[in-house]
Amino acid sequence: MMKTELIQESMENGVRTIALYGHITSTNAPQLEQEIAKARAQEKEQKLVLDATHLEYISSAGLRVVLRLKKEVKDISVIQCSPEVYDVFEMTGFTEMMDIRKAYRVISVDGCEAIGQGANGTVYRIDAETIVKVYNNPDALPDIQRERELARTAFVLGIPTAISYDVVRVGDGYGSVFELLNATNLSKMIQRGEKTLDEVAKINIDLLHLIHGTLVKPGVMPDMREVALDWVRFLKPYVEENLYAKLYSLVEAVPQDYHMMHGDYHIKNVMVQNGEVLLIDMDTLCTGHPVFELASMYNAYLGYSELDHENIKKFLGLDYETAGEFWRLCLEKYLNTKDEAVIRSVEDKAKVVGYVRIMRRTIRRAGFETEHGRAVIENAHQHLRELAAKVDCLTF
Repeated sequence: MMKTELIQESMENGVRTIALYGHITSTNAPQLEQEIAKARAQEKEQKLVLDATHLEYISSAGLRVVLRLKKEVKDISVIQCSPEVYDVFEMTGFTEMMDIRKAYRVISVDGCEAIGQGANGTVYRIDAETIVKVYNNPDALPDIQRERELARTAFVLGIPTAISYDVVRVGDGYGSVFELLNATNLSKMIQRGEKTLDEVAKINIDLLHLIHGTLVKPGVMPDMREVALDWVRFLKPYVEENLYAKLYSLVEAVPQDYHMMHGDYHIKNVMVQNGEVLLIDMDTLCTGHPVFELASMYNAYLGYSELDHENIKKFLGLDYETAGEFWRLCLEKYLNTKDEAVIRSVEDKAKVVGYVRIMRRTIRRAGFETEHGRAVIENAHQHLRELAAKVDCLTF
């Protein structure tokens, strides 16, 4: 390790890290360049990281030093920039040319209530005014950026959603911070008895109708039909040839649809704040026919907990019977009918996609290696056999 006035250098596994110090101006930029050249002369790196933790200011002369390094080293990044230093890189276009990362505020969620959970992260309440979504992926910055873009798109299109105003470090990972003053999710409203199941179902479905009534430009959000086709393709080695052919043809026949879907719609992802309903956990936003949304909802309330009723209690705070009643109320309100034949028909269509997803998900999570996993896989497989025999299309 080498430490000079302007830099501290280290090399490990082909990655050279150069920490920058103080103010880099036209006066000392030549010295900086000499010190970096001397450090790099000792051993060639595969990747160069400039650590800006202790960099207080960088002038145009310092930026030119970075630019020349960029021309010499293909894999180069600048990390731990203060907001002021990051703004300089952003205003001068460096953030479009190379990987420039901010230093993020560090928070802890120890002892915080988990108020929501999705495929990619968990939402915690930090205090009465703010919540944070902590991502499962420790390198989640691209995921966070994508979710913020999706949320902004939904907000502009008229969907009431919370918008992240900060990105933070949480342990070894990252989180997005939202301001939700005294907001509570629909699950809590049911548990506390603040609203009846019927009232909550109406709130839930009114928002879902708004989402599904919103058109999105093609290509802005993922196409759920293509995602579902990939799920079916995954199952090809695990199901009978005729069953695979039927499942694939059912999904393939669903017409292209550019109406918005949430993709992970359940009562912990719908918040109420001062009477206003807000949607959270926006990283699953997509477009497609509503059968795909209903499939996700069926799994959330019944499918994932079919063989272990404790799952729904842990996930949404409801017992299995109440979750089933709530799912039924949601279907009635979504379809605007109490006709048993109509409701059962649409439920069966949703279950086709739902059990495809459950079977794939369990196999991918090494389900064949445990007794419970094997039971879940076989249960989904049997449901698909029965459904394929009576479902001729997924649309309604």
